[in-house]
Amino acid sequence: MTATRTAPATRAAVTAELVTDEEVFAALAPAWGRLHARCAAATPFQSHAWLHSWWLSYGRRGRLRLLLVRSGGELLAAAPLMLVRRPLPALVPLGGPISDYADVLLDDGDDGRVADALTEALADAARTALVDFREVRPGGTVQRVHDRWRGPRRTLADSPCLELPALPMDELVARLPSQKAQRVRAKLRKLDALGVTRRTVGPEEVDAALGRLLELHRLQWQGRKVTSEHLQPRFRAHLVRAVGPMVKSGNAVVTEFLIDGEVVAVDLTLLSRSLVGGYLYGAHPGLRERKADVAAMLLDACAEHAAGGGPGGRGTLSLLRGDEPYKHHWRPEPVVNQRLLLARRRTAPLLTAALCDAAARHRGREVLRRWRERGRG
Repeated sequence: MTATRTAPATRAAVTAELVTDEEVFAALAPAWGRLHARCAAATPFQSHAWLHSWWLSYGRRGRLRLLLVRSGGELLAAAPLMLVRRPLPALVPLGGPISDYADVLLDDGDDGRVADALTEALADAARTALVDFREVRPGGTVQRVHDRWRGPRRTLADSPCLELPALPMDELVARLPSQKAQRVRAKLRKLDALGVTRRTVGPEEVDAALGRLLELHRLQWQGRKVTSEHLQPRFRAHLVRAVGPMVKSGNAVVTEFLIDGEVVAVDLTLLSRSLVGGYLYGAHPGLRERKADVAAMLLDACAEHAAGGGPGGRGTLSLLRGDEPYKHHWRPEPVVNQRLLLARRRTAPLLTAALCDAAARHRGREVLRRWRERGRG
């Protein structure tokens, strides 16, 4: 099902369309890819391959809500959303918890008309639901919609991310204090002494390499707390569907690490025009037994992709969501994602309820943190 509205314009007509048909979503790949390439703020998590594959694994029939804005037949904006009913009726971005960033796509050449049309279409589509954008990277495109919103709106802090400049590994090491830099260089020499080599996997080999990645990921976390979703068949299916097309389009790269011809680790790094981020890896437990620093090995490969993104590199080497202590060894800059809440006048009570829930959860996390600190003390 689609619904279309036309925004008045003195130049080419701008039309906004609500799409709920999954087959239409699948057919959007070429136009979506062109738009993604024209949106500088877009991350790999807004690529069609990632989002459509996510929908096939995690979407619920009848809940798809795609807002599309076109002019002259060309797709100029897209908001990939779905309707949820719990804990509150809301329109939320596709991608869910397995995506580190959420956003909309908007052509960089827009003079404001397309953003206006997208904002109006979103207000129409929301009806009696809240609009709840989680995990928006600062500077995200949806901020332009938020700025134009005429109803109640709020911005909250969301998950922390850690970011490094997109520099070659030797320059990243040079940013560290001298003693720590010496230790890192020694660890890199250790990797060379062990005979660790790496190779980039071609598109035709991606599926097999991802199978090895997930098996190594399972092995490395065996007996320890792990993100359980990464072990689920639906997550495997999502990765296999999404990553092959993303490798072909330049939005992902899969790297295998070998010793004596045997694969000992596999890494999946996601790429966009301005950002590169290591998303998931699997490493054989034997690497740690051999005193190999897996974090240094992975960052070395990721930094090569970051610095190789054309003139000036990709701008940011993201360590993605999470504030784990090992990430701080590299002196990253903390960057906090945003949660953008948008309501219409008649749905303002939903916004209030969401704010109360967020405040209660924040207080609960603070109590738990203090309790753990007392326990460690």
